[in-house]
Order: sequence, then C-alpha cells, then structure tokens
Amino acid sequence: MTDFLYDGTFEGMLTCIYEYYYTEKASAVFRQDEYQENLLGGYLTIETDAEKARKVYDAIEQKISPFDLRRIYYVFNSCVEGRETIALRYAVKGFRNGSVISSLHGDPDVYAAQQAANKVTKEIDKMLGIIRFSVLGDGERKVYYAPVEPDNDMIEFVAGHFSNRFMDQAFIIHDVKRGKAVISSGGRWYISAFQKEKLPPLAPDEEEFRDLWRLYFDTIAIRERTNPKCQRNFLPARYWKHLTEMTGTREQDRG
Repeated sequence: MTDFLYDGTFEGMLTCIYEYYYTEKASAVFRQDEYQENLLGGYLTIETDAEKARKVYDAIEQKISPFDLRRIYYVFNSCVEGRETIALRYAVKGFRNGSVISSLHGDPDVYAAQQAANKVTKEIDKMLGIIRFSVLGDGERKVYYAPVEPDNDMIEFVAGHFSNRFMDQAFIIHDVKRGKAVISSGGRWYISAFQKEKLPPLAPDEEEFRDLWRLYFDTIAIRERTNPKCQRNFLPARYWKHLTEMTGTREQDRG
C-alpha cells in the first residue's frame, strides 16, 4: 500500500484526492514534515498542483455538495490525528454516493468526518465568546490585538465575524501556537505568518483598563459560590491563559 505525502496545504490535500483517482490508490495521506516511513509499504510525494486542486474543489462542490466541501475543509483544519486520511475517504465516498453522504451516520468514515468537523465548529462558537482584545500602540498606529491558542486551526473561521464588528478598527487575532494571524483593517482581512515581536507596546491606558476589569471580575465573584470545577466544564482551563479577567484574579489562583 502507498502513502501519499503532501506539503500541508489544503490545495495539496485536494491534489492528493486528484492523484488518488488518476495515479494510484493511497492507503493514507500525511504531511511530509510529519511522516514516519512505513516499513510495510512505500510512499509517493504529491506535488501541489493548483489546477488539479481547483478541479477537485469544483467537483466536490458540484457532484457532492457545498455543505460537504465545507465539512471536508473543517476536517482538514481539525486537530484530529489522521485528518487528511479521513478527508480523503469522505471525499471518495462522497463521489460515490453524492449529497446523501452526509446522512450516512452509520458509516465509520462519515462518522469520523462528522466528529472531526464538530470539534472545529464547537471551538469556533467558543472562540467567538472568549477572544479578548488589548489596545496596542497610540494615535494613528493603534491596533487591537488578541492572542489565542486554539486546539484546531480555525482563526480564519472567526475572521469575518470580527471584521464586520470592527469595521473602523485595525485588529490582529494571533494564533500563537501556529505562528499565524488574521490581520484586519477597514473591514477587509487576510491570513499571514506572524510573530509577537512585530507588535507595538501596550497603549498608555491599556494596563489601567486591564486592572479595572480584573478588579471588577474579582469583586463581583461570590466567594462562597465559586466553583472552579464547574468553570472548567464550561471553559477548559487551557483557554484561561489569554482571558484578561482570568489573569491575576482569585479564580485563576485557585485553578
């Protein structure tokens, strides 16, 4: 059996699906930089081809459905191990069954894709409620900045929401774990590689506002009703790191 290796891009993943039909059947798909050679079989490095990727993209949208195209993209961006192989198998069965593929809940490949995509959609909903911006710079160089460390590669899925909300404000949503960011200004946004060293310092009054917010959060908390376990059930502690109200408060200290 042959493993396909690709460059880690969605276009590369779509090219792998193309080559599955026109070169040879793949047993699995892996990123080149993460691959550990399988002694039981060979591998084939798939070069990303924009034209082949476009053909597969259009075919999924037209012959399966736009919904399934989005599901495959969510699977690709999930943190699930083997996500590329899950996406490949889902696409193959989608071409065979058409748009009914999404309703075949008893199929193990469909179920795996559903579970992976659901991890992304749930984290999107969570991030829309917990992203916190700080004001950096001053005057015309002022920018709103929010660091995040999501489990899934999903900052692009919240970009439109915040870009519409902050039409007149420049902002950066920085995925610290992956070294990339949504950069938005004037209601238009793009994804770029990004490192924290590029940031201007905090605005002069930002730390004062942070202190006031922490004081407010800590003051309204009813000590006798504090329930850290319940807090973690609603929002796992790994997300607290970048919440202004949870840094330096009684609740985090008790975490």
